[in-house]
This record gives sequence, C-alpha cells and structure tokens, in this order.
Amino acid sequence: MGIVVELDGKRDRKPSFDELTAIVAEDMKLVNQLILKRMESPVTLIPQLAGHVISAGGKRLRPMLTLASAKLCGYQGERHVTLATCIEFIHTATLLHDDVVDESKLRRGLETANSVWGNQASVLVGDFLFSRSFELMVEDGSVKVMGILASASARLAEGEVMQLLTANDTETGETAYLDVIRAKTAQLFAAACRLGAVVADRPKMDEEGLDAFGLNLGIAFQLIDDVLDYSAKQATLGKTVGDDFREGKITLPVILAFRRGSEDERVFWRRTLGELDQSEGDLEYAIQLMSKHGALDDSVDRARHYGAIARDSLGIFPDSDVKMAMNSLIDFCIERPY
Repeated sequence: MGIVVELDGKRDRKPSFDELTAIVAEDMKLVNQLILKRMESPVTLIPQLAGHVISAGGKRLRPMLTLASAKLCGYQGERHVTLATCIEFIHTATLLHDDVVDESKLRRGLETANSVWGNQASVLVGDFLFSRSFELMVEDGSVKVMGILASASARLAEGEVMQLLTANDTETGETAYLDVIRAKTAQLFAAACRLGAVVADRPKMDEEGLDAFGLNLGIAFQLIDDVLDYSAKQATLGKTVGDDFREGKITLPVILAFRRGSEDERVFWRRTLGELDQSEGDLEYAIQLMSKHGALDDSVDRARHYGAIARDSLGIFPDSDVKMAMNSLIDFCIERPY
C-alpha cells in the first residue's frame, strides 16, 4: 500500500537532483578519488568492507552540499574537496554502526556489511573511517573546521543513543522525535553546508544561513524517509517496506496515528512496537491506521514546513544557478521521486 505525495500546485517538471549533480560534477570526481585513496590500508578487509558501503549506490548528498555551498559562496580553492570527503567518511561510518545496532540486512538493495562480514568487522571499519575523517581535518589545519565537524559527530552519536532510548516507547512525543532527527540526521547536513561558508571566509551571517539551510533540509529529508518506510515507493529505494515498524522505531507517522487513534488502536501499537509482538498483516493494518488518521500526509506537511524554512535561509544569497539548484534539491528531497 503506497501513498502519492503531491506538492502544492502542478509543476512544469519534477524537482530534480540533476542540476546540483551537474554543478558539482568536477569537484565530485576529486572527492571520489580522495575517498578511494584514503580508504586504502594494508589490512585488506578495510578497503573491501568500506568500499562495499561507499559504492552501494548512494547519491553522496552530504558531500555534494559542502561542494555546492562553497560554490554558492564563491570559493575558488581546494579545501572543500577534502572536507566533503570528511563528511562522507563520517556518514559512512555511521551507516556501518547503525546497521549493526538495527540488525539491518539490506541497504539500497544490497546486503549490509554486517550481514556479509559480521558485526565486529563493521564496527571496527566504521571506527577506521571516523579516524580517517579526523586525519583529513587535521591536514586541513583549521581549528574552526575541526570544531564544527567534531561537534556534529558528537551530536550525531547523541541522536543515535536518543533513538535507542525512544525505540519501542509508544509514549514518545513529537518534540522528542524531532530532537532525535535534528541530532542524528540534520546536524551533519548543517555542518556540511556551513563548511562551504567557512572555507570561503564568509561572514557569520552567511555561515548561519547555510547552517540553517542544512539543518532544516536534513529534518525534511528524515521526515520523508520515515514516511517512505510505510510507502510502496520504498522498494525503489532498495529497502523493504516496514523496516522501522519491524524494528519498533517510533517515527512521526506512528506518533500521530497513536495520538489520534482509539484506545483499541493504541493497544495495537503497544503490542506491535512496544512489545515487538508482530503477526502477519500487522504492517498492512498499521499503514491503514496511518492513512485513516492522516498521519502520512501530515508528516509530509511537516517536511514542507521545514523545507520552506530551508528555502528562506538561502534568501541572503544572490540569485545564481547554484542557489536555484539548492532550492530544487529541497523539493526533490520532499517529493523523493526516485
């Protein structure tokens, strides 16, 4: 059972990721080269396992945001390539750790590294990638950059722990949920964008504008991710429908359906998510309850809200092809047409 998400009004064309991809294409070649170079290790399992995750078909959205933000700020140097690589290593390390914590078997349609090589290897290679990212930061030499990325990494870890604490807790409210996704997803988006202004030595207002853009884009992105977990579109993302449901994750669609439902419906949610006592047909019924109470549509509306804030955050920058592509990315992340 799926949902069809339409933004207000009809568009002449679908929002696209292509404009941003084209704008940063040459820089992304350099980032990919640096990723391969810095993954190298005499311990053969490390590049083998890391390469499995990094080459698994992701769009490299976070490093692309660093590259695009630097271009938006008129940066002409090369530091943004190194820092975009840092961002990708941090992100990949967290994917390895998350899949172990979540006991995930698939990511983007491929077996997860922990399924192939085991939990211990996945955790240790994740640690290796975190360490590589900090080596690159040291090579960049900016204490300010190290502070931004170290803080984002700490917040990301805090977000994962917060999510662990709210898992299976059907009493979790929207505020606690938003705290989780701000930390575990949006903070790295914010750091990726802020770095573009930092390397270009732009004023604090520009830094804060890009930070706000990334933060709110990241929130919108995660909200849609959580909606898609209950949508047939998830199959096109290389993930099975209902992963969050099976793991007992408390996301906004669940929170809204739980609060708006009858006591009998809340008993269902406590059994399936609180106790992880799930039977055949429970996922389909969960989706029916979300549709009945408008939980999926309203979660998309929340994403639109944060997308609008992200768009406003770019208002201080003059119009350009880069700014247009970054605005198009907001709509793309909300519609997620892939």
